[in-house]
Amino acid sequence: MGNNNNDFVKEITNIDEDFAQWYTDIVIKAELADYTDTKGCIAIRPYGYAIWENIQNYVDSKFKETGVKNTYFPVLIPESLLQKEKDHVEGFAPEVAWVTEAGGEKLDEKLCIRPTSETIISTMYSKWLNSWRDLPFVYNQWCNVLRWEKETRPFLRSREFIWQEGHTVHETAEEAKARTLQMLDVYADVVEKFLAIPVVKGIKTETEKFSGAEETYTIETLMHDGKALQTATSHYFGQNFSKPFEIKFQNREGKEEYAYQTSWGCTTRLIGAIIMAHGDNRGLKLPPKVAPIQAVIVPVAMHKEGVKERAIQLFEQLKKNYRMELDDRDQYSPGYKFNDWEMRGVPVRIEMGPRDIEANKCVVVRRDTAEKIEVSLDEIETKLTDILDDIQTNMYNMVKENTERRTTIARNLEEFQKNINENQGFIKAMWCGNAKCEEKIKELTAAKSRCIPEEQEKVSDVCVCCGEPANTMVIWGRQY
Repeated sequence: MGNNNNDFVKEITNIDEDFAQWYTDIVIKAELADYTDTKGCIAIRPYGYAIWENIQNYVDSKFKETGVKNTYFPVLIPESLLQKEKDHVEGFAPEVAWVTEAGGEKLDEKLCIRPTSETIISTMYSKWLNSWRDLPFVYNQWCNVLRWEKETRPFLRSREFIWQEGHTVHETAEEAKARTLQMLDVYADVVEKFLAIPVVKGIKTETEKFSGAEETYTIETLMHDGKALQTATSHYFGQNFSKPFEIKFQNREGKEEYAYQTSWGCTTRLIGAIIMAHGDNRGLKLPPKVAPIQAVIVPVAMHKEGVKERAIQLFEQLKKNYRMELDDRDQYSPGYKFNDWEMRGVPVRIEMGPRDIEANKCVVVRRDTAEKIEVSLDEIETKLTDILDDIQTNMYNMVKENTERRTTIARNLEEFQKNINENQGFIKAMWCGNAKCEEKIKELTAAKSRCIPEEQEKVSDVCVCCGEPANTMVIWGRQY
């Protein structure tokens, strides 16, 4: 690899020495985002935004397969609307930013910059809904929201972020509940198959559920350092919003009835998940399906006759089927370019010098394993598909192994504390259902209940905290 490699890596903090600083280094060095003069808000750079666009396109196509239609609602919400659903407003009050003056005049009613859109959307739904024949409304919007977070970190928690929020209205509770779970499955598919990160699906405890929801479902993932990241949520609202907002319809019997609602969302936090689940000391590592550049061609000894021309020819051939880049910068050495593309997480690097071209081959270097594979130039187009598929699968398996290695069982508090401190990760433990036990665990260990997983196991007979009989297994962990 040469000395320049070690100098280059010095620019990135060691992943196991200071994970938080390593993360920030990656965000800045890989040119994903940058800090701005607006405190707590980031500028997403083209490379970071290209990752988001790929996620957005994939998610949107999955949504549309299930009948979702896109809409758009105002960014400003009158205070009176926010007050209508009591739990909801209490849950969001500390994070709300208000507009009190505009056009040089004080406003009659202050407006909040949307932290989420349940209230403004619900008022419109009450106008649009008359009969059961109008249902269901299966709508979504891609937009930005603002939450006045105290502590921020690029992508994971910034004051302004981009997301999608789906809001549906249904005739029956059964239909709404089915949609809530359907969307959770869509998110699980996105994170596992597209982002190559295994998930745990489950329901949030009463304490951890979304303000105003009857039930909140979540997909939880584990990052390299053993901290949990909630990557998407899906909420069943029942009639909690339809009653205060008068979302009612004439049912099949001709009687007036309140509708049943759901809400679900994922955000640019998914970019943070990709960085923290897959990255290493060489930098970013992108799964091929989400990577803006799937393969980069780096010609070696470009000054030699025919090298650059053959590289251009290969680039033109491959870019029809793959997201490609040709690095023909002559102010940088091949070594610098190799390191640069590795740091940006490009799944495959194709090296070709005069000898390779003479032998009608190229060298394919995998970002996930650093393996070098000699491939005939006649076969590169078909071989590349297999290699990218294998990288996608391998990256998923690597995160799965880390998650399994960092998932432990605790039968009492002593074991819980030992596990979380010695092998930070998911902890499977029984819970009696009392919120006081949740609170005590959080105080003692800084771990929260992540979810009550779909797949239940009986790891002991008693609550990990109080020792009372318990039938519910909960996944616990420290979180981002």
